[in-house]
Amino acid sequence: MTLSILVAGLVTGSIYGLLALGYHLTFIVSRTVNFSQGASLMVGAVLLYQTNVVWGLSAWLAVPLVLGVCALFGLLIERFAVRPFAGGGAAGGMSGGGEPIAWLMSTIALGIVVENAARLSFGKESRSLPSVLAASPMRVMGAGIYPIEILIPLAGGLIALGLWWLSRRSLAGRALLAAAQNREAAALQGIDVQRLIQLTYALSTALAGLAGILVAPKLNVAAGMGTMFGLKAFAAAIIGGIGSAPGCLIAGLGYGLLEALIAATLPSAWRDILGFALVIVVLAIRPVGLFGRARIEKV
Repeated sequence: MTLSILVAGLVTGSIYGLLALGYHLTFIVSRTVNFSQGASLMVGAVLLYQTNVVWGLSAWLAVPLVLGVCALFGLLIERFAVRPFAGGGAAGGMSGGGEPIAWLMSTIALGIVVENAARLSFGKESRSLPSVLAASPMRVMGAGIYPIEILIPLAGGLIALGLWWLSRRSLAGRALLAAAQNREAAALQGIDVQRLIQLTYALSTALAGLAGILVAPKLNVAAGMGTMFGLKAFAAAIIGGIGSAPGCLIAGLGYGLLEALIAATLPSAWRDILGFALVIVVLAIRPVGLFGRARIEKV
């Protein structure tokens, strides 16, 4: 594997990993996932273009503003597209009352609505987002590598480490782990599980927005840019085990590397064929994913 293929795989895989971590966060507490994560990525990229290019805000102001809006978007998703349909609030999830298909379809529908709203307001064509990080490549071992291609995997790794540290060291992180292990017992200990669910939705969409911010200078900004990212990130989460944060991140990186290798050696159509076929194979062999563990239900 050449350096250029390795870098391309790590860049794409880091984006998948960030989105997969978002799926993981909501799943472990509420047993629901936000299938509009791809739309959230697009919202991050489009809002960055609007604030940075159209309004002229510096990146130091635009990025925090966009992340805040994406987090608010996550709260709205949880309140209006998940909680009413999950049964007993979002805490009902896949194991409580209500019909699981309802919140699943509502988040998919919301993603479609947001994507088409972006097409109406932003336009159908893709637009370049100027960035010094994607202006000129550096020569490394004979390969041309843009600074943004180094920043994306680095940011993904630092965020993963930060989430791990917060989950072990902060009060909110320990409460999150307690709720993930047993929501009912956590509630009896005075932990506000519904508030934690809201927090995870805000974090998951902020991660998706960050992924959009990072990938925008490299791939350009378009209303439909998030759809395949969202699908493939969910595939990575399933392969790694959606209940395992390290599994989601590792599978995301692996999925990106696999795609880069396939794209360099086979016709482009094989990239999605082999990638999604891998999901079927993993589910057939290990339904909980490579790093996931089966839940034990006490009766």
